[in-house]
Amino acid sequence: DFDGTLTIQDSYTRFLRWRAGPTAYGAGLIRLVPDLIGYAIAPDRGRLKAAATKVFLGGTEVEAISADAERFADAAWDRFMRPDALACWEDWGRKGAERVIVTASPSLTVRPFAERLGADRLLGTELATDAAGRLTGDFTTANCRAGEKVVRLKEVFGPDVRLAAAYGDTSGDTEMLAIADHRGWREFTQRP
Repeated sequence: DFDGTLTIQDSYTRFLRWRAGPTAYGAGLIRLVPDLIGYAIAPDRGRLKAAATKVFLGGTEVEAISADAERFADAAWDRFMRPDALACWEDWGRKGAERVIVTASPSLTVRPFAERLGADRLLGTELATDAAGRLTGDFTTANCRAGEKVVRLKEVFGPDVRLAAAYGDTSGDTEMLAIADHRGWREFTQRP
């Protein structure tokens, strides 16, 4: 898991706030009020994430978001990544493990972090684009959380995939932790 496990908080929310700036972020939240009310009635994180993506990124070219994600990773890294999680990540790397980030956040915004970490793979929520390469706000995959994390791992590693270790911090990680020999539940607590 990435958000709250390798990082101190949700990266997508923080990216959207950073990219928009305080005034535009506040205005975007106001536009999201109907979706937030809908979430309170029938919680669906994927639907809420899609709505936020439409409000904050809809119509923006993928290349622009990719460049912003790079700048965000550079700006946030030192105050965002958990030192004890990074030490564990590096230890698994020294052991020769294939290190995979499995996250509900969009791959597009997590990719700069994954590259800096030297991740072997990144499995995340994939954002849809139109014919001109602009984000629509829709997803091309299911929201990569809960059981979808295991589905995505099985797609890559086969139906009998077993993990040497998995680390997570929310109910959206429990299915992935269940297929791991070492289940690191809220194991990392250090703050930068």
